Amino acid sequence: MITITDTFKLNNGVDIPCVGFGTWQTPDGKVAIDSIKCAFEAGYRHIDTAAMYQNEVSVGQAINEAEIDRKELFVTTKLWNSQRGYDTALQAFEKSIKALSLDYVDLYLIHWPSNKADGPKVNIDTWRAFEKLYHDGLIKAIGVSNFLVHHLQSLLETAEIVPAVNQIEFHPGLMQSETLSFCKENNILVEAWAPLGTGRMLNNPQLAEIATRYGVSVAQLCIRWCLQNETLPLPKSITPQRIIENIQVFNFSITEADMQIINNMPYIGGSGLNPDKVNF
Repeated sequence: MITITDTFKLNNGVDIPCVGFGTWQTPDGKVAIDSIKCAFEAGYRHIDTAAMYQNEVSVGQAINEAEIDRKELFVTTKLWNSQRGYDTALQAFEKSIKALSLDYVDLYLIHWPSNKADGPKVNIDTWRAFEKLYHDGLIKAIGVSNFLVHHLQSLLETAEIVPAVNQIEFHPGLMQSETLSFCKENNILVEAWAPLGTGRMLNNPQLAEIATRYGVSVAQLCIRWCLQNETLPLPKSITPQRIIENIQVFNFSITEADMQIINNMPYIGGSGLNPDKVNF
C-alpha cells in the first residue's frame, strides 16, 4: 500500500480502500458531520459506522453534503446485538439504510457474535438475512465483527457466502494471531478497530522509540504496522490535525526487524472486551 487510494480486494472481487475512517464514540450531530467532512477533504473515501454508534444520520448527512461521487465512497455499517436473527436483522438494515439516506451500503457486518447457549443458531439465522440482503443488491459485501475462530468455523459450516471481512480489535500488544491466521487462510480480510488502542498506544515508550527512528508519530507507526500485517486499519479522531496525520503513512516502511519487535509485544492497551464473555 503506497497511497490512500490503494485498495484491498475482498473475496467477492469488491475493492475496499486500504484505510478507513472510524466513527466509534463520535457524537452525533455537528461533531460527526464536521469530522467526516474533514476526513473527505484529507482523502479518506472509506467511512465505518454502526447502528450502535447512534451517528448514522450524521454520517449520511456528511456523505450527502460531500461533493463526491457515491461510487468513490465505501460505507460500512453494522447490525447491533439486540437485532440478531433473520427477520429482525432485515428490519434493522432497513432502519440503518434509511438513517444513512443511502440506496445501498458497501459493507454490512454482524457487530458481535452471539455467545449465548443458542449462539451458533442465532449467528446462522442472522447470516441468512445478510445473504438475502446481499443477493437483493442492497449490500456490496457482507461480513462479521469480533468473531473468534470458533464463531467463524460454526458459521462457515452452513454459510452460502464466506464473510468478506472480520473486523476485530487489533493493535500492537493485541494481534489476535489465531484469528488473524484463520482469516488469512480463508481469504477473509481483517479490519483493525482501535488500531491505536483507543489512544492507549500513544504513550507507549517502546513504540515511541521505534516511531522516532522513522520520524513519525506513534499513531502513524501503528497504522502502518496494521497495513504491513495485511490488515485494514480504522483510525478514529475528531481533531483535524490527527485526521490528516493518520493517513500520512505511505512515505515509509517498517523494517522486518521492527515489525517482529512490535508483533512480539506483550499484551497492552486492550479494551478487555472478550467476544465469549461480553454480556451485551
